[in-house]
Amino acid sequence: MSTIRNHVQLIGNLGEDPKVTILENGRKAARFSLATNEFFKNVKGEKTQNTEWHSIVAWGKTAEIIEKYAGKGQEIGVVGKLKTRTYTTNDGNQRYITEVEAREILLLGTNNGNDAG
Repeated sequence: MSTIRNHVQLIGNLGEDPKVTILENGRKAARFSLATNEFFKNVKGEKTQNTEWHSIVAWGKTAEIIEKYAGKGQEIGVVGKLKTRTYTTNDGNQRYITEVEAREILLLGTNNGNDAG
């Protein structure tokens, strides 16, 4: 049961091209937003869509794969865990961010013209 603690699985579309940074130790980090859509019928019987946005961060080899093969609009699957971090703004306010730390990714859709090779 310990493998399902803090376990996240999402399938959605990248809301933007990944932002890749190289840390001082040479390790890469890729950050991007992922939109997941839920479809249902409202009380009037009309088909309705609800979109949730998720902040995703990937490290190392996973970040390299994202950088090379994924772009805005592409459908991907993400497996990872939730992480919360804090930071202090320039005006001294403390902020909290919860994001999905991607452990694995699965490229599902087309890369919308990005060069995959």
